[in-house]
Amino acid sequence: MYRTHTCGELRIGNKGQQVTLAGWVQRTRKLGGMTFIDLRDRYGVTQLVVESSASPELIGAAASLGREYVVQVEGEVVERQSKNAKMPTGDIEIRLSEIKILNKADVPPFTIEDDTDGGEEIRAKYRYLDLRRNPLQEALRLRHRICLEIRNYLDGQDFMEIETPYLIKSTPEGARDFVVPSRTNPGQFYALPQSPQTFKQILMVAGYDRYFQIVRCFRDEDLRADRQPEFTQIDCEMSFVEQEDVLRTFEGMMRTLFKNVLGVDIPNPIPRMSWYDAMDRYGSDKPDIRFGMTIHEVTAEVQGHGFSVFDNEPYVGAIAVKGAASWSRKQIDELTEWVKRPQVGAKGLVYIKLNEDGSVKSSVDKFYSPEQLRKTAEAAGAADGDLTLILCGEKRKTQTRLGVLRMELGNRLGLRNPKEFAPLWVVDFPLFEWNDEENRWNAMHHPFTAPKPEHLGFYYSDDKEDIAKVCANAYDFVLNGTELGGGSIRIHEAKVQQRMFEILGFSEEEAMYRFGFLINAFKFGAPPHGGLAFGLDRVCALFGGKDSIRDYIAFPKNNQGRDIMADAPSAIDDAQLEELRISVMQPERK
Repeated sequence: MYRTHTCGELRIGNKGQQVTLAGWVQRTRKLGGMTFIDLRDRYGVTQLVVESSASPELIGAAASLGREYVVQVEGEVVERQSKNAKMPTGDIEIRLSEIKILNKADVPPFTIEDDTDGGEEIRAKYRYLDLRRNPLQEALRLRHRICLEIRNYLDGQDFMEIETPYLIKSTPEGARDFVVPSRTNPGQFYALPQSPQTFKQILMVAGYDRYFQIVRCFRDEDLRADRQPEFTQIDCEMSFVEQEDVLRTFEGMMRTLFKNVLGVDIPNPIPRMSWYDAMDRYGSDKPDIRFGMTIHEVTAEVQGHGFSVFDNEPYVGAIAVKGAASWSRKQIDELTEWVKRPQVGAKGLVYIKLNEDGSVKSSVDKFYSPEQLRKTAEAAGAADGDLTLILCGEKRKTQTRLGVLRMELGNRLGLRNPKEFAPLWVVDFPLFEWNDEENRWNAMHHPFTAPKPEHLGFYYSDDKEDIAKVCANAYDFVLNGTELGGGSIRIHEAKVQQRMFEILGFSEEEAMYRFGFLINAFKFGAPPHGGLAFGLDRVCALFGGKDSIRDYIAFPKNNQGRDIMADAPSAIDDAQLEELRISVMQPERK
């Protein structure tokens, strides 16, 4: 055998044993006539020693070793004279009697260390080397542990893991589809699934009342740190359930994950908040509730005093920053420029300082008395020593901008501790959102989301204001300002589904073309059903205390959707294109 033990296994209790190890050379160093070698595998690191009294052949073999050489060694476990308490194997070392080089290695382009000297681009190109580093191995071990706990929990709740197809019909769900040409059906294409949504509903019609799948999904959209073109969902569906059944089941799953993986207890039950409250108070449908600084409307307090910026807008909102009245004008000016960036989109920022000595200072104090400014600041939750920041405009856009500002301040003030967890269910989303550009309604989630039963009167109304009032029987699981998962109770009645297509502007022919197989399946006895999907990559990143999901994916893409290591995507040869009957348009020169 190549090894009797791993490089993370041996302890002082193994002293005196003859062992065989195999792994990669982390580093070598000479001290006097002795050579020390750190040998690494995915289980840990063990120190090896070649003593000065060893044979010339063994000393020569040790001297020939380079970084990342793959070797097999034999020797005796001995107690270290200089112990290393930071290493699990730090009480022992292996006094070598034999070294066998299994494979030599070129000098790696960066150090295979926890704190490497390699930049992101070079590490992505040599991902197989980056994956040897401890932080990435720990990230993938965490992912494995989370998947194992999920499977165990759902199996205990009578869920069946069932695979669904990767080559499907294109049914756009908000992002662009990745499409795959069919050689045997010239001119026709498969799509890669953005989610298994229609298939899991078909499984409910088929009688598999509890389904789950840890499944790859694909969306052709712009990328960022927490988004990849291919990602993994914990996809679940249940029959004969109402919203409460779904929330209770998956609260249990998340409590199990937190307890068994992190040793953390989360609230039971998890708090809930309506979408409208989330937007009004936090300016986000995925609020971070670990800190305050909530949004307050101050329209009534500031209008009618001659300041046209506020008087001519429908909404004025404010947040109070505790203890920030001492901020300098330079700091506030910098923050003003920050909110003017295109990513935020505000035109400016008004401030009110309630100083510790009771005085009041504001950027608009020529329009308001100190008493009026104090009243406005206090309406935003401010007290002496606090700074109030104010934006105005259309209500939802202004709340969203205040929400972005709130999160930025939370980061700057250290209020977003990655080791503190505040889960939340956001419920009662609007079922529809109006598309001004296309002058029609869009489904906020997808066209199979059921309306709240108490809103069916609005649902069947032809009045636009009534339709805007319809809430979806939907829910999102939010953690620390990140949406980890979401789902809904689905439409299972033909009449309700037909009305959904009418509101969305689908003709009967278009609805049948896009979703005919699901609509037909519903004619044969569809049970009430609902479900949700969690983003596994995001769950792993948050459990690991990181902002980016890339370290928790073995082979991620970069911001341009490229696999730098494999150099994909790439061109295909003319013979393949001819076989697929595809011609390629060359991109226009810029």
